[in-house]
Amino acid sequence: MNIEIRKLMPEMVDDYVNFFDTTPHDDHIDKHKCYCVSWCSDDFLGKDFSTVEKRRKQAYEYVRSNKIQGYLAYYNGKVVGWCNANTKSECTKCAGWRAFMNYVPLDDKKVKSIFCFTIAPEMKRKGVATSLLKRVCDDAKQEGFEFVEAYPYKEEGYQSSNYGGYVKMYEKLGFKIFLDTSKGLIMRKNLN
Repeated sequence: MNIEIRKLMPEMVDDYVNFFDTTPHDDHIDKHKCYCVSWCSDDFLGKDFSTVEKRRKQAYEYVRSNKIQGYLAYYNGKVVGWCNANTKSECTKCAGWRAFMNYVPLDDKKVKSIFCFTIAPEMKRKGVATSLLKRVCDDAKQEGFEFVEAYPYKEEGYQSSNYGGYVKMYEKLGFKIFLDTSKGLIMRKNLN
């Protein structure tokens, strides 16, 4: 299977938004449509993410201004996957971090954080997320990051989408459990 991974750029905004328009984020909730707007480097104060339309509009703005960082996976010219990956120190400003990530310690290391994988239902379990993860790690190393960090659930099936990725996928690419808390796992890959 020939999967092409591309770093998200402003000119890819229509591909990005269309992917979220047409791809269920969760296996059981087709209308969730998060557009990953709560997981970017923008300060969320004053932002309204309460409806699909508002999140969609914000997604256009965030992609065009490079505030959402990550990678799209293409198969036969169509987007089939997304991985949200950004500098950890930037992510502390986002709504998702402030709401859910208080168990993750901050340190002085240069860390690339991975928050989300969204894979088209027909492409799940075909290596798309692994291809995305490999590209994130390769680019992070070239960009001078010391670690790539991820936050998978402890148990498969915790949420139907498992958007945090699977522990086994991370382990396969050299990640180790950095911290095991009651709220979740923190896995890291050393890039040095």
